[in-house]
Amino acid sequence: MLQVKSPPQDGGEEASTAQTKRLTFIDVFAGCGGLSLGLMQAGWNGLFAVEKDKFAFETLKTNLLAREGEHCYQWPAWLPQQPICAMELLAKHSGKLASLSGKVDLMAGGPPCQGFSSAGRRNAADPRNALMDSYLKLVRKVRPRAVLIENVNGITVDFVDESSNDGRINYAEKLVRELSKDYRVRWKMIKVSDYGVPQARVRFFLLGLRKELKESQDPFEALTGSRNQFLQSKGLLTTTSASAAISDLELARGSVIDCPDSKGFSAIAYGPARTNFQKLMRAGSETTPDSSRLARHRPEIVKRFEQIIDISHKDGRLNVSISRELRESFGLKKMALRVLDPDRPSPTITSMPDDLLHYREPRTLTVRENARLQSFPDWFQFRGKYTTGGQLRKQEVPRFTQVANAVPPLMAEAIGKSVAVWLATSVPSPG
Repeated sequence: MLQVKSPPQDGGEEASTAQTKRLTFIDVFAGCGGLSLGLMQAGWNGLFAVEKDKFAFETLKTNLLAREGEHCYQWPAWLPQQPICAMELLAKHSGKLASLSGKVDLMAGGPPCQGFSSAGRRNAADPRNALMDSYLKLVRKVRPRAVLIENVNGITVDFVDESSNDGRINYAEKLVRELSKDYRVRWKMIKVSDYGVPQARVRFFLLGLRKELKESQDPFEALTGSRNQFLQSKGLLTTTSASAAISDLELARGSVIDCPDSKGFSAIAYGPARTNFQKLMRAGSETTPDSSRLARHRPEIVKRFEQIIDISHKDGRLNVSISRELRESFGLKKMALRVLDPDRPSPTITSMPDDLLHYREPRTLTVRENARLQSFPDWFQFRGKYTTGGQLRKQEVPRFTQVANAVPPLMAEAIGKSVAVWLATSVPSPG
């Protein structure tokens, strides 16, 4: 368990009586808990999380509140253990939040990214973009020593905004501008595959340190410098490929069982672990993990998938959308369909279960396979519907979406370790 020395109050040498303590964090827009889990694995103490979706919160509660183990929030008695949005938290518990002012080490969070994402319909007026303001209000209320924000790289790209003076709005610039009133802010695009995650996912990470604290190093430089040591500690000496992540869940290596949580469906059972990554993910889980439900593809769809997988391998078009010619030959309207490359990290996982085909088997991936590609350990259980559709897609966060929206826990752990060292060496500025 990571413990750090409390920084000296006068900027000089640490007093010999300084007490060690676990750094504390609050997770806002926590989703199913990927960022929280990674920070806890890095030794942080989670105080509580803010998440409004009932399915995502149930997953978070199952794993990080109700489950016995070292990774668990120290949830305050004044806050009900139930879904809540940031604005409701501010309205109902303003006094309790004010009592935390200056006492929390980190406010972490990832405001919903759908309005920013190039994978969706970028929309400056998307109401989810405005949730960033709620995060900023919470930061001003709690005054944490540091802030951490994760989002898609689209947050750095300008939106057309006719209401602004120059006809544009850039949410990354807005974040930096607002936070810079009280924090020294820096941000960086990070490839999560550099930290063992078997996914070619590039994400925006922002860190801010209160201006009254003096830092001794750049946390992103420290993160880069500690990368090899972090990977070695996990037994991950090379980039993790898709097959290295999920080959033990292939139908040919395991077996098919009745799905425990979906009557009438089948699920994949464990085959023998074949790689260090699989052993890492299976630690603490001796039985076949949940959320391994297989899609029920019609025979003609299976045949089509077999042909698409074979052609994609022959053409070398793996991890990219199949060609227009191939789509037209099969009468497909879907443009985002890709076949997984077994020898490279997967493309960015999305919330659509039919965006990605298995590299060998004629089927889409399971929630558990997507979770592996996001570096969720197998003991982590998902709750709620598997999928949803129509208008409910704007109202519910089913399992596939929970996984896709999460911060990969391995990435969160790596940055959590770096931020812990950064804060431990950041002391009040003289005068």
